[in-house]
Amino acid sequence: MDTNLIQESSTYLNEEKFSRNTILDRFKNFMSLLISNRAALIGLIFITLIVLIAIFGKFLMPYDPYSGELSNSLQTPSATHFFGTDEQGRDIFSRVIDGTKISLRVGLISVAIALSIGTVIGSICGYFGGNIDMFLMRIMDIILAFPSLLLAIAFMSALGKGLDKAVIAISIVTIPEYARIVRGCVLSVRESEYIQAAKAIGNNDFVIIFKHVLPNILSPIIVRATLGISSAILETSALGFLGLGVQPPLAEWGTMLGAGRSYFYNAPHIILFPGFAITLTVLAFNLLGDGLRDALDPKLNA
Repeated sequence: MDTNLIQESSTYLNEEKFSRNTILDRFKNFMSLLISNRAALIGLIFITLIVLIAIFGKFLMPYDPYSGELSNSLQTPSATHFFGTDEQGRDIFSRVIDGTKISLRVGLISVAIALSIGTVIGSICGYFGGNIDMFLMRIMDIILAFPSLLLAIAFMSALGKGLDKAVIAISIVTIPEYARIVRGCVLSVRESEYIQAAKAIGNNDFVIIFKHVLPNILSPIIVRATLGISSAILETSALGFLGLGVQPPLAEWGTMLGAGRSYFYNAPHIILFPGFAITLTVLAFNLLGDGLRDALDPKLNA
């Protein structure tokens, strides 16, 4: 009896070790594929830099981003003010750095909310089907029928202006995208043998969804979430530019563009540097998303 127990324990430990080694090998293979993609590597490096700036930006800002002197307004870039000053004499370099954490916060939080809700809706619709699938997906289709920015503007009009309201509006309009992706992935795996085996041994539906289905469809979800951050940053900037999103004096890039558009011909640097920040950040997330898609797609790696 003791010998059988020892053998069973040894077999279990060997299987667990093999499983860990397999996961480690897959992770190493994924990282090598990601790093070998030059565009994705550039995106990853730039995103890392952006995150570090958002965390330690206060140590990099030479001036207070919210205080300035009117006598110093509309100064061109110089050794004193690297990016020049705005219409109120505030240092644009400091404001662009401070705006990094605002844009990242909105992008990450809105994607996290939309991804969580969309994953639950898509999983339920794809796994159970029937009337609940028909009802929920028709709601998603109605939301998708409107341009996302236009719908976000409508929600902002109803909710009011501000950072929190922008997060809610952007989250709501992007939920259907994640719901449809997750639903399609669940439909493709719900009849798989390992799902049928999980049902045969008595696992309930929700255990099967969250333990067996979702872990096997993470690749497209991760890719879409990465690309979704860039979309959320763009929509946040658009709302700020229109005066509906983050409100002054907060140094959000889109809000800075909106405030500086009146001075475009006299002092183009006011909108040039926030515009560059938006462009480079969105480009970095798109490059990383494309690299993740290539590294996680088994068909491309075959």
